[in-house]
Amino acid sequence: MGQDSVIEAVAAYIAGSKEVSLPEEVIEKAKHHVLDTLAAMVSGSQLEPGHLARTYAMTWAGPGEAQVAGSGLLVSAADAAMANGMMAHADETDDSNAFSLTHPGCAVVPAALAVAEKTDATGMTFLKGVVAGYDIGCRITRALGIAELRSKFRSTHAIGANFGAVAACSSVLGLDEERSRYAISYAAQQASGLTYWLQGQGHIEKAFVFGGMPARNGVTAGTLAASGFTAIRDPFGGERNFFDAFSPHPRPADLAEGLGILYEVARTNIKTFPVGSPIQAPLQALLNLISGHNINADNVDSIVVRISSEGLKTVDNANMPDICLQYILAVTLLDGSLSFDAAHSYGRMTEPAVLALRGRTRVVEDPVQSASENKRQGTVEVTMNDGAFLRSHVVSVRGTAENPMTRGEVEEKCVGLMAPVTGKDRARSLTDTIWRLEKVGSVRELRKLISLT
Repeated sequence: MGQDSVIEAVAAYIAGSKEVSLPEEVIEKAKHHVLDTLAAMVSGSQLEPGHLARTYAMTWAGPGEAQVAGSGLLVSAADAAMANGMMAHADETDDSNAFSLTHPGCAVVPAALAVAEKTDATGMTFLKGVVAGYDIGCRITRALGIAELRSKFRSTHAIGANFGAVAACSSVLGLDEERSRYAISYAAQQASGLTYWLQGQGHIEKAFVFGGMPARNGVTAGTLAASGFTAIRDPFGGERNFFDAFSPHPRPADLAEGLGILYEVARTNIKTFPVGSPIQAPLQALLNLISGHNINADNVDSIVVRISSEGLKTVDNANMPDICLQYILAVTLLDGSLSFDAAHSYGRMTEPAVLALRGRTRVVEDPVQSASENKRQGTVEVTMNDGAFLRSHVVSVRGTAENPMTRGEVEEKCVGLMAPVTGKDRARSLTDTIWRLEKVGSVRELRKLISLT
């Protein structure tokens, strides 16, 4: 299948996604990721990106179509998707797909939810839209070539999420094949995102790039097509097409491969810890050493962390606490564990004790991990003051597709994130509703459960 035919398969998949019968295990996994993203939205509503997104929505609000999490505010679907997308990525607790180098949930779920609220869709329609969004969003970056995109400083997170969000919205809206083609074309015109976000001192632009912008773009593209806008029928083929513009060596067939058979939501990770994906395995490795060998800040001489080159570029002495590997390991070693507050504390990044440990922590590339399909593993090597050498290698941290969380573990994580904001009773009510989401007659039932009022 080449560039001239891939649009047919993708549009047909999206158009049929609303009526297809999904396997039970896929429905269950989709519920996990919906709940995980809603919890991230509620939690993130209390951080600076969330505050700013809510203020923006309040100031420039369109008609009351969908709700902004952490409030009772109803705004336009596009504005709600943007605000909720930023909230969903504000605290680094949202999911990630290592195979596509994307964070699908923080854009796909807010976009699908906003359109589902606008159209008063059922819970099952919403769920099916989410599944379709993961499937397209997590394939597009592989079709373009992850290495090729990163070499040009294009954000895989933004581009993948952009197409995931439009697929989800088009599914919820019930667009036919022709309208799905148009929606994809408008999504392609909006595909953007550059990796200079790594220069940032805060999480605001990063939250916009990963979640807010692509969620908004997806709603815009889907509703343009639903409103009668026509467009180029095949943005992936012909002269000056999307693939040729974005990649020197595209593999367009990868976008359609396995659609309806292999579900990307089942290959997407749910984070154990509120930190960037490349830090998950090294952090677990350090915690293994803390619990197994009683190491602490006083008896450790030096630390070497081995991760993939892909992860190294993102988390090696990054400016933001929750994606700075040296900082996260330092506060974990000092405290004996990692709290949500510590993971997001800019103040603690410059504490003398933290700086001392950061200075004794070196992060290097592991060529074996770089060459592996599993680039989210990690090794921690500790040299003790007495010369003893300790090592822990984590291949698949809990929550990854290879080592998935149970329903109970997902619920425990999500209630823990939401309870400080909404109270435990409302958090439990939300989890109960998500577990029966396929039977919910209107997703507007979720509004009161993600609100503070």
